[in-house]
Amino acid sequence: MSEAVSTLPAVALVSAGDLRRRLWLVQLGFGSLAVLACVTAPLIGSTTISFQQVFDRSIPLAENPDAQIFFILRLPRAIAGALVGASLATAGVVLQAMLRNPLATPFTLGVSAGASLGAMLAITLGVSLPLGVLGELAGPIASFVGALGAVAIVYGLATLRRRGLSTNVLLLAGVTLNSLFSALILFVQYLADPLQSFQSVRWVMGNLDVGSYRPILSALPLMGLAFVAFARLPRALNLLTLGADSAAARGIDVLRTQRLAFLSASLATGAAVALGGPIGFIGIIIPHLVRLLVGADHRLVLPASACLGAAFLVMCDLAARTVLAPMELPVGVITALLGGPFFLWLLVRSR
Repeated sequence: MSEAVSTLPAVALVSAGDLRRRLWLVQLGFGSLAVLACVTAPLIGSTTISFQQVFDRSIPLAENPDAQIFFILRLPRAIAGALVGASLATAGVVLQAMLRNPLATPFTLGVSAGASLGAMLAITLGVSLPLGVLGELAGPIASFVGALGAVAIVYGLATLRRRGLSTNVLLLAGVTLNSLFSALILFVQYLADPLQSFQSVRWVMGNLDVGSYRPILSALPLMGLAFVAFARLPRALNLLTLGADSAAARGIDVLRTQRLAFLSASLATGAAVALGGPIGFIGIIIPHLVRLLVGADHRLVLPASACLGAAFLVMCDLAARTVLAPMELPVGVITALLGGPFFLWLLVRSR
């Protein structure tokens, strides 16, 4: 099967010294933006709190309502938003380079639909785990199991009839599986009672309202493993965007790179969806914005996308909490309102 022609921008060659300088600037600039968003967002909401009061150590936490709102109610969701945004943005970068398709997203390969189906079954069937740490993690665990199932099916289909990893079959299998799982999700919702149906709809729309730090701690090892894999990919992704033959001629193990890219992006997506639900468009908006700002070199694009994705989703969640306060919008609605027009513009621009 012939390879599709990549429409991703070409990587410009730069000297090692210039690359190090630009990398420091990218990490400092975008990293500061992410930290600023995570610190500022918990201070803003329907209830006004004082920054000085929050960090006043002379008042015990149990007697400091401002500190309770900051550290217990708002900071966990800001951290969750940063982790989910960073994971989805970097997964989008990796998949676009691997598939050589600028319109690929973390949800293209059916991972999000599999995670959503797992969560829907947990909600509808009333799945519960033993009390304690696992008690409140039944939904996220079921979601991640569904994501792993989708990854296994798509990967098995892509490697079924050839020794290598067919990116075309990978893409087609992912799109088909996404449609199948979406139909099953609707069927499960049809069978659910009104309360379960309401809970499942809210989850599908994306929700960062985590009740504690436990879901964040459960997702951290998986996301950390994915980011370790991402750190090994930039040079190979730069060459892979030129085509498999060109990358192989320059010493890249194409099959190993494709496997690592697919599995790490799927792991990051599954963990992100398990933590915050299927929040769309992050994986396509952020990579393209970053390429417009820093160029196409993945040694710059990956860290910049992680930081900008974190800041972007935290600010989207802030808008979801405050635009119609005291009513709270699902954060997936905000990202869709921003991402939909951007996706259409990208289609017109690609054409």
